[in-house]
Amino acid sequence: MALMISPEEIQKRVSEMGQEISRKFAGKDPIFIGVLNGSFMFMADLLRAISIDCEMDFIKVRSYVGKKSSGTIRLIKDISAEVTDRHVVLVEDIIDSGHTIRFLMERIGSAAPKSISIATFLIKPEVAKIDFTIDFIGFEIPPEFVVGYGLDFNQKLRHLNGVYRLEGDLVK
Repeated sequence: MALMISPEEIQKRVSEMGQEISRKFAGKDPIFIGVLNGSFMFMADLLRAISIDCEMDFIKVRSYVGKKSSGTIRLIKDISAEVTDRHVVLVEDIIDSGHTIRFLMERIGSAAPKSISIATFLIKPEVAKIDFTIDFIGFEIPPEFVVGYGLDFNQKLRHLNGVYRLEGDLVK
């Protein structure tokens, strides 16, 4: 594995994102919806960097098997909070193809929130096929498979405090 983003770089950028989000949603009491399992570390750090009142909830979807997208998005756990007429911030670990975030935008949008914003830790702009704005981006990365800081390979390696590119035998 090769380090791509250090723990120090992560904490600095997440802190900046928290400040940006706090400014945008001051006095609006947003609800943050984290996409499990990958966003849990990012969401925890992001919420600690936020200086405004807010709520949080989680949704869980599955679209990957190993390193490949299955092409199908399955809802594993839905949110329990009411989002109608609320400002919603979807918190994603990584936007790769864009299929998952599009699915989530449509699902949350069907509940008539006041607004939906997206905060993603990572985005792969070379492969993301999206026709909407990503409001808050931690880092742009090349189209490589990465692990750490919540991102996994077959449910492993989430615990790493930096972001690493998988190399060699690990990728098989």
